[in-house]
Amino acid sequence: MSADFQSSLFGADQVGVGPLAGRVRRTPLAHGAWIDVLPGWVEGADEVFAELVGAVPWRAERRQMYDQVVDVPRLVHTYGVGEPLPHPALVQAREQLSAHYADELGEPFVTAGCCYYRDGDDSVAWHGDNLGRGRTTDTMVAIVSLGSPRRLCLRPRGGHTEVTHALGHGDLVVMGGSCQRTWEHAVPKTSRAVGPRISVQFRPRNVF
Repeated sequence: MSADFQSSLFGADQVGVGPLAGRVRRTPLAHGAWIDVLPGWVEGADEVFAELVGAVPWRAERRQMYDQVVDVPRLVHTYGVGEPLPHPALVQAREQLSAHYADELGEPFVTAGCCYYRDGDDSVAWHGDNLGRGRTTDTMVAIVSLGSPRRLCLRPRGGHTEVTHALGHGDLVVMGGSCQRTWEHAVPKTSRAVGPRISVQFRPRNVF
């Protein structure tokens, strides 16, 4: 599988992640939720993106929607607990996230869900990652964004969009506190010409 996208103008000589301490910016949200954001956390992000396009065993899914089965508008793959990740930068990212948030989260990030947004027609609807423990307890979901920027929108559950970030080229966003049960997030479709993007979501055990 190949992909064409506009690379960042600010390339990196090395591939990996930088430090988190003192660099992430936290924004408190309503109802005990918060988000941390760190632009350009992954160094050499465009190289990582290009390798993941070919290394991840992407699959198309279909889902029941009311009275019909429809295509999920993105390609997906999930690396479960104990499964090897497809790139050393993702291993390093998960280790650093687990170490940095250890005191708040109290457990490591152990899974990595991958989504491949091929163009502006691919999207994810409003939702919270609350099918597991996120329905009843505070938790965290850390998203690493690679490739072309796409809008990540957040809103209080059932409300209007209040926060929007254009994530791409190695940006990091961490949704924490009550965010998964009191807020929703989405990557909306767009009619603008946009390149492909890969989102990697690191989660603790039984959060999905």
